[in-house]
Amino acid sequence: MRPLTEPEIRAAFVNCSKGEAQRAHVPRDLAERPWADLDFLGWRDPGAPDRAYVATQHGGRLVALSLRVAQQQRRYLHRGMCSLCLTVHPGSGVSLMTGRRTGKAGRNGDSVGVYLCSDLGCSLYVRGLRRPSTGGRLDETLSVEEQTARLGGKLDAFLDRIIDAQSE
Repeated sequence: MRPLTEPEIRAAFVNCSKGEAQRAHVPRDLAERPWADLDFLGWRDPGAPDRAYVATQHGGRLVALSLRVAQQQRRYLHRGMCSLCLTVHPGSGVSLMTGRRTGKAGRNGDSVGVYLCSDLGCSLYVRGLRRPSTGGRLDETLSVEEQTARLGGKLDAFLDRIIDAQSE
C-alpha cells in the first residue's frame, strides 16, 4: 500500500458525513507505518474504544470506512478467528466491527459486520511480522502472496457489501 496523508484519508470516507470524517481520529504516526507490508490501514480511536477505521484501495480509488466495535464481555477461555487473516486470538483479540452502508440503505440504518483482529493488524499477522499473544495462525499450504491475495479479496467483499453502487 502506498503511504497516505491525513487529508487523503479524511476525503476518502464513504459511510459517514463530512463532519464525522473531519472529527474522526486519524493516527499521527502515518510516516512511521510499515506501508510496504500493509494491505490496508486500520486503526482504533484511542479516545473512543467503540470506534475503528479502515482505509484501502477499492475499485481504483481510496476508500475509508468508519466502523463501530461491538462491546464484548471478557471471556478468557474464549478464542475468536479473524475473518480476513484467519488469525486466532484469545479473549477480546477479535471483535465484531460493523460499518453503516452507503446510500439509501445506510440512511435507513442498515449496516454490515465482520469479525476482525481487534488491533487491525491483519496484514502483519499474514506476513508473520506480528504474532498474537497466545493463539496463533493456522498452518497453511498457501504462500504469503496467496494469503495476502485472499485477505484482499475478503476485504473487497466486505467493502462491496458496504458500498451501495447506486449511491455512487
